Amino acid sequence: MPRTAVSPLTTSPSFAGAPPSPVSRVADSDRRRTSASVVLRSVLEHGPVARSTIARVTGLSPASVTDHCARLSELGLIRESAVLRRSNGVGRPHVPVDLDDSRFMVGGVHVAVPYTTVALLDLRGRVVARRELRHEGRGGAEPGAVLARAADGLNALLGEAPGGRALGVGVAVGGWVDRDSGTVVEHPLLGWRDVPVREAFRARVGLPVQVDGHARALVNAERLFGRAGGGRSVLHLFAGNVVDAAFATHDEVHHGPRSQAGAIAHLPLAGGDEPCECGRVGCLQVELSERTLCRRAREAGVIDGDNPMHVVAAAADGDPVAVRLLVGRARLVGRAAALLMDVLNPERVVVTEVGALHREDCLAAVREEVGPDRAASVAPSSFPDSVLAVAGGAVALDVLYRDPLAVSARLRPAA
Repeated sequence: MPRTAVSPLTTSPSFAGAPPSPVSRVADSDRRRTSASVVLRSVLEHGPVARSTIARVTGLSPASVTDHCARLSELGLIRESAVLRRSNGVGRPHVPVDLDDSRFMVGGVHVAVPYTTVALLDLRGRVVARRELRHEGRGGAEPGAVLARAADGLNALLGEAPGGRALGVGVAVGGWVDRDSGTVVEHPLLGWRDVPVREAFRARVGLPVQVDGHARALVNAERLFGRAGGGRSVLHLFAGNVVDAAFATHDEVHHGPRSQAGAIAHLPLAGGDEPCECGRVGCLQVELSERTLCRRAREAGVIDGDNPMHVVAAAADGDPVAVRLLVGRARLVGRAAALLMDVLNPERVVVTEVGALHREDCLAAVREEVGPDRAASVAPSSFPDSVLAVAGGAVALDVLYRDPLAVSARLRPAA
């Protein structure tokens, strides 16, 4: 008699008539979610793309790809393209599938030190609407006031959106953010501690809410929509008012216990001389903070406010002091990147820093500091003009692309 092949995830032939075990059902469910994610990501990356091509690049069976495409099409996440393609120019034309970016969107919220950005993004991570809400007036940066203004601002954008339904909201914040509980554990510059952001925001917007640190959110954005797609390991260094980092390997962003990974504010930086509130001198965040940049620019008479883009504008107008301040800061960013690269040895490095985003001399300074052997691996953010809006939306989009079937109940057409 022929032997029967047995998978470790199925019941044995002796018990073929028995119902699947709970472990088997869970394993099957996990496989379906993973396969659906792989198919949707392939359509995002390669679409319009034939189902046969998806099967080839993913290693899934043609039948499995067909089933997942049917399900994703039913949910409204993908659609058949109007453009037919032939295989090698002969035979019956294939009907490729592509992402359907017209039906759904996500809300994105990024809480920075001086203001909050609220935005709407389509499924390709493109910003379709956004607003900046300063932390001024009643409540200032008090968490309840900030979250209330953000929710009202996002609800206003949703009300003005010409079409599409919101799948959920992503909130990105600097500092220590516990993704699992949706809590900002500590944000010293805002004075926040143990703020239940997910709970507070969900009550105001009536949508699923995900919360994460902005550096981790931007790693996911680069992985999904930016230049870091396909990289086996990616380091992201964020230098705004808050300075932190995120590291991803094999499509997984490292969070650590209570999502505390990436806290680099108090790493010592060679050449730094700024006193830190911790009592030391030259800590990474106090040296690289945009607050420090703007203070130095004010003292030098370059600007009279607290907007780092005004320093960039002054440099573009030929102000040598502004150029010196920006390039000097970029060199410090490069030294910080070099330290992290020595420890983590990433394949790619993404830097979100105002000088490197907008000036070639600043990007060159960063690359010089990491050294000629590693300079080519360093690139600025893929989203120079919308980085904060993308950070918030990426928190929600990462959840969608990791488990598109989990949102099926929310995706059914409204009656």
